[in-house]
Amino acid sequence: MSKPNASYETIMVISTKNGEDATTALVEKFKTLIQQNGTIDSVDDWGKRRLAYEIQDETEGHYVLVNFTCPPEFPAELDRVYKITDGVLRSIIVAK
Repeated sequence: MSKPNASYETIMVISTKNGEDATTALVEKFKTLIQQNGTIDSVDDWGKRRLAYEIQDETEGHYVLVNFTCPPEFPAELDRVYKITDGVLRSIIVAK
């Protein structure tokens, strides 16, 4: 018997040094990954913001907040993909 789906929220901070097209492609990649494993409830694109401190010599990042519903096993896989993807400066996944 599979566990019921749960609600999550993730914020990703994406590098802006590779240009707008690369940033957009990365956001789409993660939205597609989440859709393949659950349902997206909302996407809130905060755009380019100044970072509180430098991360990998960068002072700006592109912030995206995604609320989604998925099986409880998926967030660990999403976190793994965040960690191995170039261009993701920071990310967090929180159960709602």
